[in-house]
Amino acid sequence: MNFGDILDKWEKQDNGIYDKDAENSGRQISAQEKRRRLKNKRPEAELDIHGQSRDEAWLSLEAFFAESKSSGLEKIQIIHGKGNHSAGEPVLKRAVMDFIEQCPFAGESGRGKTSNGGEGATWVLLKEVGSG
Repeated sequence: MNFGDILDKWEKQDNGIYDKDAENSGRQISAQEKRRRLKNKRPEAELDIHGQSRDEAWLSLEAFFAESKSSGLEKIQIIHGKGNHSAGEPVLKRAVMDFIEQCPFAGESGRGKTSNGGEGATWVLLKEVGSG
């Protein structure tokens, strides 16, 4: 087995490395590969809604999602805080979850990494136009 064969075999395995040029090389990227790449990608834009009321946050989210979608972004993040100062359930975190559930181009979402907001942040993958 020569070096080229070893390299080819290694590239076919999932080694957690994304080839940023693969999309332009003619190689088809699977939906699973694309999803993994997007989940690991840093958010391209961020909205901080700390200190806003639920209604103010909703308006901010509408504008932010519309602008992010029209700009062709794939992953965004909302900083809503942990809700430590809310009586009962965290108000802004719940508002963000409610908004994501009803937004037609909000896809998968999740909690921010500890270094990127943790429980006080939510990332969202934006759906491609025409995808469900």
